[in-house]
Amino acid sequence: MDQETQLLMDIYRRLLDHFGPRHWWPGETPFEVMVGAILTQNTAWANVKKAILNLQAEGALTPQALARLEPKKLRRLIRPSGYFNQKAKKLRAFLRFFLAPPYHGSIKRLAAEETGRLREELLSVWGIGPETADSILLYALGKRVFVVDAYTRRVCARLGLTPETAGYQELQDFFTRRLPRKIDLYNDYHAQFVALGNQYCRARPRCESCPLKPLGRCRRIGVG
Repeated sequence: MDQETQLLMDIYRRLLDHFGPRHWWPGETPFEVMVGAILTQNTAWANVKKAILNLQAEGALTPQALARLEPKKLRRLIRPSGYFNQKAKKLRAFLRFFLAPPYHGSIKRLAAEETGRLREELLSVWGIGPETADSILLYALGKRVFVVDAYTRRVCARLGLTPETAGYQELQDFFTRRLPRKIDLYNDYHAQFVALGNQYCRARPRCESCPLKPLGRCRRIGVG
């Protein structure tokens, strides 16, 4: 195990000891996770949860039921998630992709597709970028993909692991080339970064009580 891999695993163990297993992504079905991955763009999960509960109460958390909703009603139900006009369009674009051949709304068929090809297909859907596509692949379909978000970028820059200017692919490659290629590890590692970013590594960081402070690597730089 090289030094960078050792460091990444040390970071993970410290976060795991502090936060415990995160059991992320919250969702009762893979399709609910997919919907959540789209709704969580540019908003806090607490707001997404309200929208998810609205859809649950409407009985609209299946592909077919969600596709049957009138656009106005869909916008009203997901309003708590913010940017609801755009997100309604994104959900409908995803549904057109998912319900069409060859997947016909089947999670089993979607999960059976080769990861790289499916990722490219998801990225071709209007409104789905790398983070959303990878969240669907990892959390809904159990594909071995490391998810990167704003928290990942901020933490890595402050720890001096990657440049402040690192893009999505550079950050993703940094982890996938060094971590053991295990789905459960990819899943929980990202979730640990979310917890760290929410509670400590904020735009205005709370460094004194951060579980990674003992590493002595953190720099207070203005990242995200």
